[in-house]
Amino acid sequence: MPRPTDIRVESVSLWFLPVQTRVPLKFGSETLTTVTCARVRVSVVDREGRRGEGWGETPLSVQWVWPSPMPYTLRSEALKLFTGLIARAWANHPEWGHPIELGYDFIDQLLPRLREDFNASGLAGDRTAGLPWLAALVCASAFDLAVHDAYGVCHGRSTYSTYGPEFLSRDLSHFIDSGEARPRFDFAGRFPSDFIASTRSNHLLAWHLVGGLDPLSSADLKGDEPDDGIPVLLADWIRTDGLRCLKVKLRGTDAAWDFAQLVQVAKIGMPLGVEHLSADFNCTVTDPAYVEGFLDRLKLENPEVFARLLYVEQPFPYELSEHPIDVHGVSARKPLFLDESAHDWREVRFGRQLGWTGVALKTCKTQTGAILSACWARAHGMPLMVQDLTNPMLAMIPHALLAAHVGTIAGVETNACQFYPAASAQEAAVHPGLYARRQGAIDLSSVGNTGFGYRIPEIGRQLPPATFQS
Repeated sequence: MPRPTDIRVESVSLWFLPVQTRVPLKFGSETLTTVTCARVRVSVVDREGRRGEGWGETPLSVQWVWPSPMPYTLRSEALKLFTGLIARAWANHPEWGHPIELGYDFIDQLLPRLREDFNASGLAGDRTAGLPWLAALVCASAFDLAVHDAYGVCHGRSTYSTYGPEFLSRDLSHFIDSGEARPRFDFAGRFPSDFIASTRSNHLLAWHLVGGLDPLSSADLKGDEPDDGIPVLLADWIRTDGLRCLKVKLRGTDAAWDFAQLVQVAKIGMPLGVEHLSADFNCTVTDPAYVEGFLDRLKLENPEVFARLLYVEQPFPYELSEHPIDVHGVSARKPLFLDESAHDWREVRFGRQLGWTGVALKTCKTQTGAILSACWARAHGMPLMVQDLTNPMLAMIPHALLAAHVGTIAGVETNACQFYPAASAQEAAVHPGLYARRQGAIDLSSVGNTGFGYRIPEIGRQLPPATFQS
């Protein structure tokens, strides 16, 4: 049923903003030294003529969204081309609705066709595989975020206060079809507001990423590290930021190295106050016995480190349908969280059947998708985390807000301050607690109360000419 608060997109602008890393970040077999952020502005109007302007931003992290032997430049250009196609599609999108309704229909119906046509055109550069679905979601996410922000701005409310029945025409059963003969949960008459808090916690534990290339001790220094007053060694990071949570990147192909790396990180961190660890195997493992053996050895030889290992993150390949690995043996030892595979609530449901126990949400897979996945997971008793895509500038704000509203097992991952702190200098002047960790936490109290609370005029970032503008 149409509502006076329904919106329609009137115009779209798109920018590509290059960011250079301070230190390299390793993703699987590739290393990130630069990234392009897609920044989007949309203007919307509701049925009563009220207008609002919203913003969204996402790093187009080539190595993460599209692992491939294809040259980096080909994949990067393909992502930008596809993002431009999405801009045109939103600019010509005639539908009215709530952002979750608009976003769901766009992602479920229009985005697959755009991707199929794009891959068939050969613009993706690889006719045998083409642009992955994860890459398509990341390209679409800045637009989806901008629509959610614009809706809140249009109605003078926080975006998270608009996820209830007074704004949505469709309940969750219209977006989430159990597909089960005997569904464990009936979403009829339920709304995102039943699972997600409308008010937020302003202080969140901050997770620090320990990359595979990061120097752990002075013996690891090569002499070319930046001398800018920002920490380089892990112990200095822990002391400076008061860190209590460390996410450790592992190889997944070298059990001895992985074991030694996690133990060394723990031995540096625990005496300095680190309470929680997580292990990220970079989706390179294909046999659960690898992770099971790793955990069994850790429990036997380093029980204190094992006790502080809060969860294991996505050791196995991205696409669950292509790699339907039974992981009950791993999750019986430690909580096992979907990350790259958690494209939407359907994949979360399938993952749960395979033995996954938790879900790591990311705004870079769209705000709409994250909200629906959170609802399904909550309804089925799955704990949540919110993981970073090394989000700088505006991208950091909805990322932190998601963690603050959905409720996680422990804070939020936040590592842009490690890898490109200078990129967010203007945003940090307005939101100082978001772009630096203090006493092991980030502070969201500067975030405003309309839309995502960016406070764009105060940030005042000068943008280059738009790549696309309708």
